[in-house]
Amino acid sequence: MRCFKNIAQLIRTKRMNHPKGYSQSELSHLLGYKNGQFISNVERALCNIPLKMLRKVSEVLDITADELKTAILKDQEETLNNYLFNIKPTKKEKTEVQPAAMPAQFLATGTDGN
Repeated sequence: MRCFKNIAQLIRTKRMNHPKGYSQSELSHLLGYKNGQFISNVERALCNIPLKMLRKVSEVLDITADELKTAILKDQEETLNNYLFNIKPTKKEKTEVQPAAMPAQFLATGTDGN
């Protein structure tokens, strides 16, 4: 299952804490979409921000390139783990943005494993 929870959380947090306090609809319009459904879907982790929109999103919401990159890479890593290890989300995880469980052997130990 594809994971978009990290980018969803970043976009929602930045939008809600932005000095201009953009609504989902306002942000969608600023990005060139006709209604707020796009940002709603992003914030509910149903889809990702298209790559061609990343620069505009970062400018409008004052998100650094590193913040975007970190969120996207975390989502990609979790997506890969979901497919490689066949991790199935629970019904609750499908409706809420939750961290996914990962087999213990793949968690960082802080050592080189030797």
